[in-house]
Amino acid sequence: MKRSLILPFSVVSYTWTSYFTPSWFLLQSYDILRPSFLCHHFRPVRVTMLSGWYSSLADSTPVHLCEQLLVSVQEASGLPWWFSICVATLSVRTLVTLPLAAYQLVVISKVEALQAEISELAKRLRYEVSVTARERSWTEREICPPARFQFKKNLRRIVSQLYVRDNCHPFKASLLVWVQLPLWISLSLALRNLNLQGALAAGGALWFPDLTIPDSTLILPVCLGLANLLIVEVFSLQRVAASRTQRLVLNTVRGFSLLMIPIAATVPSSMALYWFASSLVGFSHNLLLRSPSICRLLQLSTPHSTSPYRDLLTAFFAKYRK
Repeated sequence: MKRSLILPFSVVSYTWTSYFTPSWFLLQSYDILRPSFLCHHFRPVRVTMLSGWYSSLADSTPVHLCEQLLVSVQEASGLPWWFSICVATLSVRTLVTLPLAAYQLVVISKVEALQAEISELAKRLRYEVSVTARERSWTEREICPPARFQFKKNLRRIVSQLYVRDNCHPFKASLLVWVQLPLWISLSLALRNLNLQGALAAGGALWFPDLTIPDSTLILPVCLGLANLLIVEVFSLQRVAASRTQRLVLNTVRGFSLLMIPIAATVPSSMALYWFASSLVGFSHNLLLRSPSICRLLQLSTPHSTSPYRDLLTAFFAKYRK
């Protein structure tokens, strides 16, 4: 038997899977508010929004798997929902994204270590191209186009061979993004679906007792924006002389971090809490990977500081005390 709950801008449909016809008395009972009841007696919620792609995404298999993960963590731990969300966030980011972040660091280190060799090979290749041009008796006007083409073609081939030799193609460094972004979206939509079920209504704490409504105090959204800005600034301190493109990217990310504040103010508190917890965990992982012990364990190819945290504070105060 299918029923629908009409909510603002959405229609929530569910399928009753028991062997009897439910009554409104049963719907008002205490058992239906338990996450275990929602997990075992309802099929995953199907959310029909104005946009078809959003409906398909919210009803996708990865999102439902994330729903089951969140419910399982809450049931196994017996913790309140707000704490279960933080525990699930810490677990997922530590078990999934932290190893990928470490692998990204190894790849970037190998690529940076190759730059000196690539520069030396480029000089030698440029000389060989000029010798070939003289052997073929090219005029001054004829030298530029063929020489430039041959130089770029052979340099790309040499660089590709170096990447294969050291197993450090730069695309591998982007693996973290291709995993972390879909995971972040899936967990966010999973919390959105659980909010529509009402399972998180009484799972908050302190100033956000109801996780299904936005944080009216704006504490969570502001903390989220500050955490994201802190991550961006720490990353920018790693670049001593950033190029124009790098500065443009950093400013764009800074703007997006500020934009997340009004966005987080309009979504349920559970989603804002997850975003904030995810940013804090990501920041802590960033600091952890700077540790000299971790750098030695990863056998990074480029030299690393023996006092990274002191250097970070020094660079921070030097930049913002001007």
